[in-house]
Amino acid sequence: MTAMDEQEQRRRRLAAWRGSRRVLARMGADGTLGERLAALTADASSVHDPDDAVDVYGGGVVAGLERRVAGLLGTEAAAFFPTGTMAQQVALRCWAERTGDTTVALHPLSHPELHEGGALGTVSGLRTVHPTSAPRLPDAEEVREFPEPFGTLMLELPLRDAGFVLPTWDELEEVVAAARERDAVVHLDGARLWECTEHFGRGVEEIAALADSVYVSFYKSLAGLSGAALAGPSALVEEARVWRHRYGGQVFQQYPAALSALLGLERELPRLPSYVAHAKVVAAALAEGFAEAGVPWFRVRPEPPHTHQFQVWLPYGAEVLDEASVRQAEETGVTLFRRWSEGTAGAAGLPPGISFTEVTVAGAGLEWSAEDVREAVGVFVGLLERVPQEQRP
Repeated sequence: MTAMDEQEQRRRRLAAWRGSRRVLARMGADGTLGERLAALTADASSVHDPDDAVDVYGGGVVAGLERRVAGLLGTEAAAFFPTGTMAQQVALRCWAERTGDTTVALHPLSHPELHEGGALGTVSGLRTVHPTSAPRLPDAEEVREFPEPFGTLMLELPLRDAGFVLPTWDELEEVVAAARERDAVVHLDGARLWECTEHFGRGVEEIAALADSVYVSFYKSLAGLSGAALAGPSALVEEARVWRHRYGGQVFQQYPAALSALLGLERELPRLPSYVAHAKVVAAALAEGFAEAGVPWFRVRPEPPHTHQFQVWLPYGAEVLDEASVRQAEETGVTLFRRWSEGTAGAAGLPPGISFTEVTVAGAGLEWSAEDVREAVGVFVGLLERVPQEQRP
């Protein structure tokens, strides 16, 4: 497919998603510039004084957001970063200097390994090792018995590319204790930490307290425009601010992102438990729908979901599934699935010939009953049956 064809397909998908009367989640990237700016203008005064001066290299609303995050996570301080990739690289680099060990233990499906172009090694001079390759976070024994030394253990909560999976609370405590036994520090990749509370039965402050530092995102679950925060001890955060400048992250003004982050903390954060609960209803109904429709093989991973996001696996090519998905949106006004992908990268243990998609259940998804989901699955499978025979697996 040429770049022009891909651009045309993207416009088609966006038009179908935007025009759907029913979706499981309204994504911020689906909106137009005018819509996002209008919403921010209308709502910003509810979270920050509009007569306050704009931020200049921090301060103002940005400093207010940093204080809010540190308070929520129970840490001494927090620093705003333009991207999570930068925040996490800086954190791991700072810990490497403090421990004297440039080796980071993490999962091979973690974000730095799959989605950052090898930046930990290329940019920060860090080396990574993998205590496990199983589609889950490492357990205490794997951390304790790993044969090579490491200075930092990074845990991604949840592990997105394994299906947004989480350990139990006891398992998490045990793996942190095992790292401490090795005199390693623990850093949490908490891009989606906000929605882990229901699975653990603990608040974000208690979860964050297990680690030496934590990074959180403002757009993945909180519907912010962009941005992230690194939280931890004051000395670490101050050092991270120095490295943020060196990495090019000392942005002149960031008030739109900061305001949208505060809005997310105010509006979306309290609703995340309801999204997580309803994701279990949606996932169960999807499995029932595929079974009723006679689909020969499928997976909902994990079942039940650990957060408000999970994966669905089907034995069709991604292009076939994408076409059926967008047709359903165009012809019925219902967006059940979005983009599909093939291959093992991004879905742990994916067998050959299988494609996967990520399902997110948010505010709009609360309107769906289990019967609505099963009915939508039936329509989707019917659209798959219209795919030419030679394109089927």
